[in-house]
Amino acid sequence: MARIDDAGRAVWSRMVVRCAAAATAAMIGIATIGQAEARPRRYGGYAPAYSAIVIDAKTGQTLHAEAADAHRFPASVTKVMTLYLLFEQIESGRFSLQSPLRVSAEAASQPPSKVGVRPGSTITVEEAIRALVTKSANDVAVVVAENISGSEEAFGQLMTRKARAIGMSRTTFRNASGLPDAEQVTTARDLATLGRAIQDHFPRYWRYFQTYSFAYRGVNHRNHNRLLGRVDGVDGIKTGYTRASGFNLLTSARRGDRQIVAVVMGGRTGGARDARMRQLVDVNFPRAYAGARTAPMIARASEPARPQTRIAVAAQVPVPGRR
Repeated sequence: MARIDDAGRAVWSRMVVRCAAAATAAMIGIATIGQAEARPRRYGGYAPAYSAIVIDAKTGQTLHAEAADAHRFPASVTKVMTLYLLFEQIESGRFSLQSPLRVSAEAASQPPSKVGVRPGSTITVEEAIRALVTKSANDVAVVVAENISGSEEAFGQLMTRKARAIGMSRTTFRNASGLPDAEQVTTARDLATLGRAIQDHFPRYWRYFQTYSFAYRGVNHRNHNRLLGRVDGVDGIKTGYTRASGFNLLTSARRGDRQIVAVVMGGRTGGARDARMRQLVDVNFPRAYAGARTAPMIARASEPARPQTRIAVAAQVPVPGRR
């Protein structure tokens, strides 16, 4: 056997130390990777894309923004635009709060969340408003769409045109409810614009967004917005959730002479979303302007032409007791 001299032993020792260090580093790296992969697993691997924005409603200034212009799925916050267009129809005189809206089989067949409207029946405009605000009823969203535009597809086109008209430049709507559609996208900034627009243009109907519950056919439906009455100053407006979108929330809040509109998109849970919104509201209120409003009103387009298809659609749906 060859003999190792002192110099050889020194070289050998250095090699052993280096190999040991490399092995240790590799083990640490593997452990680190394992930990990084393990963290999402605590949430079942669920990590929807996050966005947020806070706007000073009096100045239009952005107080906070995170990925505010990135495309996201709106989920049921979509229904704010559905309500915007319904309010527009009331203001134009086409509908009153007591006008009956006819229910088609297509509308009644929508998946939950829903209030269970029946094919061939009617629901009043005011009932529809409350059902959309509190229960976030998908069946009622389609009822509204069909009674305004004749079909949900046509209504989606109207929604998109209206979005462009009020400055929602990165939003496309395909349905009235927010049910999953890969082409129905928006941004946190666009939703904040919608929240400001519906307040600017329809202040007389803003009270509906403060509805805590709504009774329909003997069932009481609570508002999904858990910040109402729990966070100082919050006075609306709408939650949303699909698996693809995560938990979304468009919020308006007033404290004293300050007012903000805020959006959180992509919460992992409803509780996490609400906690983040509460934090954004509390942190940004002191930065909001307390003086007179300086921001212009959100631009408002001319009233859309009244569709001629509504009567035909209504005629296709029989009313019980009539022939």
